[in-house]
Amino acid sequence: MKQRVLLISLVLTFTAAAMAQTAQTASALGSETAQTPVLTSNGPVVADYGKRPASSDATEANIAREVRHQLLLLPYYSLFDDLEYSVQGRTVTLSGSLTSIHAQTRHDAERAVQHIEGVDKVVNNIQVLPPKPFDDQARQRVYRALVRSGGLSRYFWEASPSIHIIVANQRVTLKGYVNSEGDKNLANIAANEVRDVFQVVNDLQVVR
Repeated sequence: MKQRVLLISLVLTFTAAAMAQTAQTASALGSETAQTPVLTSNGPVVADYGKRPASSDATEANIAREVRHQLLLLPYYSLFDDLEYSVQGRTVTLSGSLTSIHAQTRHDAERAVQHIEGVDKVVNNIQVLPPKPFDDQARQRVYRALVRSGGLSRYFWEASPSIHIIVANQRVTLKGYVNSEGDKNLANIAANEVRDVFQVVNDLQVVR
């Protein structure tokens, strides 16, 4: 009887030790995965910003540069759209949102990135916004308000403007890059003065 009890105790001890070792291994792997660097566009892809992604992995940096280049070449990517990306190893994740009239750009972006040398996988999380006449009107009104405000018009001169205007359910998000806090605040004031806009979220980044 004593021998049986001793045998059961030994089995339980070994089992507990094995489970603890497995948990430690999983934790280490999870920590290693969490620490894997990710390159991101850090906002919508535009012509003037994000040209030199920093990475210790040359292939990863090259992929990020080429993804940015390919997205800028898409013919129907407008200031009312938001295309973003992240690169982790050889996997590219596309994100952002598109107006319904540019829905085809979602597939065009994925195809363009799939053909980049070194890319093994593309995750396409780009959303297409539903067509809504009031949203279309809000886009045009916010655009006109920004262009007419101070020196903000210069942010729209490029083929790929530095400021993007994203509208969903008459709620406006300003994304992109400006050169000063003053310009960021001016854009916020101008957008908030547009009628039939329920909310303005100012995600503009100041880059000096």
